[in-house]
Amino acid sequence: MTIITPTESSWYALHTRSRFENVVFDNLTKKSFETFLPKMKKQSRRKDRRVVLDVPFFPGYVFVKAGLTPENHISILKTLGVVRVLGSAQGPVPIPEEALDSLRIMVTTGEEIMTSVAFTKGERVLVIRGPFEGITGIFTQALGQGRVIVNIDILGQSAAVHVSESDIESIP
Repeated sequence: MTIITPTESSWYALHTRSRFENVVFDNLTKKSFETFLPKMKKQSRRKDRRVVLDVPFFPGYVFVKAGLTPENHISILKTLGVVRVLGSAQGPVPIPEEALDSLRIMVTTGEEIMTSVAFTKGERVLVIRGPFEGITGIFTQALGQGRVIVNIDILGQSAAVHVSESDIESIP
């Protein structure tokens, strides 16, 4: 881990409130901070139509470049929607400039970018779309090509369904 002095400008990841990425991005930009909110095109699944939306590449996160002087740190944390600056017990951890440069290149190409949420075996999940919508169960395994198995235990019996990875979300 690199120790950064507070006056050196480095990139940091900010954890935001749910669906507040654009608000945080706009407010930090107004405060003259260099910010980065990578987005990708994603087709929404609405019942009556299909719409292509720009969605955050990392939901719940925005990147900011700043020297983390106490004044800047407080200003960032007081921004509407910011929860915290990601870091460790020693303080905020900077993100390497090369990592963000690579991410910028990926985002600006316009090519489809594959992402996935890493579910862990035994994690409780909720099916949010499709014929099994509303089922809560246990993530069992990924089958590849965006398909997963979710187990439901009832009365000592186990039933499993195959669903699309994009149709489930983790239950906190």
